[in-house]
Amino acid sequence: MFKTKQNLRRLIVPSGHDFIGKKQGAIVHADLGTCVGVALWDQHAEVGGLIHLLLPEPPGEGDPWQPGIYAKTGLPLFIERLCREGASMANLEASYAGGALMGQVSRVDLNLDIGGRTADIVESILNKDKIRIRECEIGGYFSCRLSLNLQTWETEIEPLGLPTASGDSAGPGKAGILDIADAMKQLRPIPQIALKVLRMLSDQTYRHDEVVKEIMQDQVMSAKIIGFCNSAFFGIKTQVDSIERALFIVGEKWLLQLILTAAVEEFLSQTDEGYSLCKGGLFRHACGTAAVAKSLALFAGKVPPDLAYTAGLLHDIGKVVLDQFMHAKRPLFYRYIQAGRVDLIDAEKEFFGATHPEAGMQLAMSWSIPESLGDAIAHHHQPENAAVEPDLTLLVYFADLIMSRFMVGQEMEKLSIDALGPRLSRIGISPEQLPLLIARLPLALKDSEWMIQSLLG
Repeated sequence: MFKTKQNLRRLIVPSGHDFIGKKQGAIVHADLGTCVGVALWDQHAEVGGLIHLLLPEPPGEGDPWQPGIYAKTGLPLFIERLCREGASMANLEASYAGGALMGQVSRVDLNLDIGGRTADIVESILNKDKIRIRECEIGGYFSCRLSLNLQTWETEIEPLGLPTASGDSAGPGKAGILDIADAMKQLRPIPQIALKVLRMLSDQTYRHDEVVKEIMQDQVMSAKIIGFCNSAFFGIKTQVDSIERALFIVGEKWLLQLILTAAVEEFLSQTDEGYSLCKGGLFRHACGTAAVAKSLALFAGKVPPDLAYTAGLLHDIGKVVLDQFMHAKRPLFYRYIQAGRVDLIDAEKEFFGATHPEAGMQLAMSWSIPESLGDAIAHHHQPENAAVEPDLTLLVYFADLIMSRFMVGQEMEKLSIDALGPRLSRIGISPEQLPLLIARLPLALKDSEWMIQSLLG
């Protein structure tokens, strides 16, 4: 454990990114599942950093277009940059972690062995450069957090999501379907403008004049959108001061996507961190799943990308309903999930009497959300059961699965990988193409992270 954590800033390194800094009052960390994190530092030069690697090596010949996400290309570049910042190869020390097999393990996982191969390459590079390895924790079946204290140069590897409270006073007790209905009444619904946008996206019809008129009547939403357009993401030199100007700058589809994201952020903020493993984790997971679903839709070409984004954004809305029952049961609920006794869906059924897809479907029906989106919300754990838009539901399932394996530390879900091969082939993706899709993650999530930061301020 770190000797001191008081008054230290926390800096997160997302998948496919890195951080290098001088000695300062901060802790830099990465939440790791299948990915591998490597912390490197030179205590004498007072410089160090952390890199969050997704994959072992580029899938093809030639220079990769994103070398930083691969252990084989990214780690040498990271070491080179550390040395340019003043580190000495002779004084560098390292700790690394990750490479786990997350959730149920299939033959596809074992054959690809993404985490294990990434860790092997990391170790070979560190040994070749004669860098002292202070600590490592590789493999296993649980996610972990690798942290580097930039003040003391201590590292820490700790499991994620384990219960911190003691005294499990509340055991399993079904909330009941009537309680779920009552819980829905206690929630603030998403704004009417967002419901109109949902219907437009489902029908693939866009009436921007109507959207502009509606959104101008919602001062909070208008302020969020104008603020986003004035953020560093767009880098616009002139000030955006109206919704009409925002529409001109970002375009129709971007505006609709932003409206939905802002509405979902407000809705998901009603949770009390029961399902989330970090503050805002449920919203970040929703945005990430939306971005990955959109990227998968572009790759597979079977579902409109904006519809895939919307379904990914909404897939976990049922968790907000069940979260109201979480407070009394949270310690034991966490213990059930983390100990692997039951999966999330079974635990929800046992504790609450309903699952989050079931609660989400009830919300979708009460809000008159289009059937295609409601189908994805209801069946994203079992996409074979989707009847309205099965390809859309499959995309959301895959996006959710990828987020749970490679973007850990946000929420506690572990999706089943039963029938993974047939599910992939149904939308035209082979297991061999998975590394290519995973390599697209940082780019797909970059825009999402900008949006999250702008909306959360």
